[in-house]
Amino acid sequence: MKCNLSYWRPILSVSILPVLAIAPSVVWNQPGRAQEGERAGLIHASISRQGMNSLADSESRLKPTEILTDSFLERTSAMRQGIHSLSDYRFLAQSVPPSSRIRQGRQVSLNGRILPLTWTQQPANSTSADFRTWIADVGLMQSAGVDLLSSADSTKQPVQWFSVSLTGAQSLAARATGPYRYLDVTDFARLAGWEISADGNVLRITSPAASVTGIRQAEIESGDRIVVDIDRPAPWQVNFVNTPSPSPTPTPNPPDDPTKPAIPLQNLRTAPNVETPDDPTKPALPLPITPAAPIAGQEWSIAIDAKVAPAIIQQTFSTSQQLLSLKVEPDGEQTKVKVKIPLGWRPQVFSLGNPNRLAIDIRPDSLVEKNIVWAPGVQWRQQYQNLGTARFPVVWLEVNPRQAGVKIRPILSNPPTDRGTAPLLQTAEVAGAAAAINAGFFNRINRLALGAIRRDNKWLSGPILNRGAIAWNDRGEFAIDRLTLQETLITPANQLLPVSHLNSAYVQPGIGRYNPDWGTTYTPLSDNEIVVTVAGDRVVTQSPAGAAGTTTFPIPANGYILVLRSDFFPASELSTGTLLRLETNTFPADFNRFPYILGGGPVLVQNSQVVLDARAEGFSDAYVRQTAIRSAIGRNAAGNLLIVAVHNRAGGAGPNFAELAQILQQMGAVEALNLDGGSSTSLYLGGSLLDRPPSTAARVHNAIGIFIQP
Repeated sequence: MKCNLSYWRPILSVSILPVLAIAPSVVWNQPGRAQEGERAGLIHASISRQGMNSLADSESRLKPTEILTDSFLERTSAMRQGIHSLSDYRFLAQSVPPSSRIRQGRQVSLNGRILPLTWTQQPANSTSADFRTWIADVGLMQSAGVDLLSSADSTKQPVQWFSVSLTGAQSLAARATGPYRYLDVTDFARLAGWEISADGNVLRITSPAASVTGIRQAEIESGDRIVVDIDRPAPWQVNFVNTPSPSPTPTPNPPDDPTKPAIPLQNLRTAPNVETPDDPTKPALPLPITPAAPIAGQEWSIAIDAKVAPAIIQQTFSTSQQLLSLKVEPDGEQTKVKVKIPLGWRPQVFSLGNPNRLAIDIRPDSLVEKNIVWAPGVQWRQQYQNLGTARFPVVWLEVNPRQAGVKIRPILSNPPTDRGTAPLLQTAEVAGAAAAINAGFFNRINRLALGAIRRDNKWLSGPILNRGAIAWNDRGEFAIDRLTLQETLITPANQLLPVSHLNSAYVQPGIGRYNPDWGTTYTPLSDNEIVVTVAGDRVVTQSPAGAAGTTTFPIPANGYILVLRSDFFPASELSTGTLLRLETNTFPADFNRFPYILGGGPVLVQNSQVVLDARAEGFSDAYVRQTAIRSAIGRNAAGNLLIVAVHNRAGGAGPNFAELAQILQQMGAVEALNLDGGSSTSLYLGGSLLDRPPSTAARVHNAIGIFIQP
């Protein structure tokens, strides 16, 4: 019989990686808070699970660790828990000193390990000799296990770390500055016993030496619990050890690619895919691929800045259906607790004080429901959304586009060119975005966009297949609808020649048009194209292009290039010297007034109603039925933007499109649009991914960035 823990409080957090470097493992911290429940039933690992209840009754309760110390009863509870109060500390005033006295950097050395974490030090005021230390908030959570608790005030951040709990009036001062939100950790560090010093670009943090004194196991109502006893608080991180393959979400065979042409093009040969041979957009004749061996689980490592005795390492640990293996390994000054758990699961880890210990829960539902006002106009939320018996973990940002200083822009992975992919972590960091989500579809072979991207009224990539798109301006106005760009060439004889696509890597028969917004040159995307150069509205050349990728054609600054594919009949109407007139319209027409547009699809919600019609947007029925991790964007009745990542349901697969639409509707979306998903889904905030370990996130082509200007 399992010990019953009626209440629990995990937290979902994220890892940090060097933006432009390769790290051997990924940090994926999940600090959380245990809520009051029945006795935990923590037992020594060498003892059999039989008789657990009697042993569990002798163990102390796991008390709440988010305690507001405003009332006598709450202060008494905090004292029982061993939580320190800052009532005897005097906080220094936070007036801004001259910039010449500000120290700052982008690296933190935590007990000798270099982490890519932004920080700043500055005097409390213009005359003070005492420096206050500020560290980016999400990075602090990731690197040391400091739990960020829910907060309705962007200038105050309550935290909990072992017995150090600073909430209410004692919350850490917070300051959103451009792409980061900094926390004043000066007094927290004093309570934690940390020594902090600045050394050029590096902030050095040293915590007191600690030791692991024991490891215990217990069953809980929803899975397994591992408790690591330590003699004093110590920084800890959760590392994703191995990337699982194959994906827990099944892929149709053959892959059903939503961006593949609806009409087979017998004569259009694309370059072979040497970068990602398993990509669904690869050529029709696939290379033989040896199926990957099934993986029973995936391994995570909880690294604690504490040494461990050999006797603890030699213990024999119990396993279960959820806990496939448990190992304890020394690693220099650290102890690593390695767990193998089912695919799609994540360990939830939280610290407790008096006595100091880490609890590691293995359960299918690891998300903590969280609500943090991160900056004026930006709210970070985490919550389960229930559809029947299914529980979907949703991480999202609610952004007020009318908030002063908040700007929303399409961002590319390799600006200023349209070709290229990169991790969202890197793309957002380089762009200087405070927040971002992956956006439109793209071809993983040639790394070009497949759908609408409009920036500053320029079509970097045109719409395709009547697919859904979101359009907006800086006045806080948005529109979500299926979008078509209709262009027509008109000859002197009033011959109408429809243009199939503008600045598009989506290759199909007809006429494609490429203007300077595509770039300075055009390189054929398929074999045997005819390239017509138009300058000053007049045809100046017409040339056969030969094989794909072999010839480069300059795009005139005062004109464009027309590309004829498969159907070459229009070539006779486009002889040298022909004067052309071009008509351009968007459907809906209202979209033409928006300077910013990004395509995705399918459209999920309009007028608060589910309007899913994937066939109308060129998606097959099989693709629509697939379950996967999803990205989406929407607008609620207040006019705020919802930037959403939905992951695998507790104990199962991710949502299909119908479920995703219902989730967005349930969240209050008046309009909503699906974005590229699966391994592309990535939600970024303040220097880190919120929703997944970066090593599991694919490189993406474009994103929607949220910028906060002073």
